[in-house]
Amino acid sequence: MNKGILATKVGMTQIFNEDGSLIPVTVLEAGPCVVTQIKTVENDGYSAVQVGFVDVKEKVVSKDKAGKKDVAHRHGANKAQKGHFAKAGVSTKKYVREFKFENAADYALGNEIKADIFAEGDHIDATAISKGKGFQGAVKRLGQHRGPMKHGSKFHRHQGSNGACSSPSRVFKGKGMPGHMGSVQSTVQNLEIVKVDAEKNMILVKGAVPGPKKALVTIKETTRVKF
Repeated sequence: MNKGILATKVGMTQIFNEDGSLIPVTVLEAGPCVVTQIKTVENDGYSAVQVGFVDVKEKVVSKDKAGKKDVAHRHGANKAQKGHFAKAGVSTKKYVREFKFENAADYALGNEIKADIFAEGDHIDATAISKGKGFQGAVKRLGQHRGPMKHGSKFHRHQGSNGACSSPSRVFKGKGMPGHMGSVQSTVQNLEIVKVDAEKNMILVKGAVPGPKKALVTIKETTRVKF
């Protein structure tokens, strides 16, 4: 992998191409990301580039109630993180991620990775935390079939039978049940980049990308084989 960047999801819109056909796109504000550390095989056992994204104010490191250890502010950085960013010579960042670039040795501390690392026509994999839906029933969560909706059926969107009375007299492991839906890491593969605006750090991706607006999205060149 030679291409990767962090982005925030702006939302969805639509554009028209040259022949007038409509294309639904997701707008991503990608970068700029700053290189905060270079991982090497000699020191870390593998080769990678660590990047930081979105500036965040440094908060005063306070003491906990017991006074035994330093506690970072919820949106701030503790002393170890501050030292890490200071060593790289960059400002404190909100998000830190790693990319296993094949050309990791070509990067240096403080280098910026911008949206122009990608180009129109590139295919990417987008990873983010999906929208949380809370507790949902089996019909919405798993797409199970509903009962008759006519009056008097007394069975509409309930899950239905979970097991036989005599045999097997139990519910099989892995049976789809109502429960928590969404708010999990999700990846959509092989999305096509429709347009790149390097000046505004914008990338337009064809189709939908996981996560709500303002969600952190990790973009990497696709690992899916293209035919």
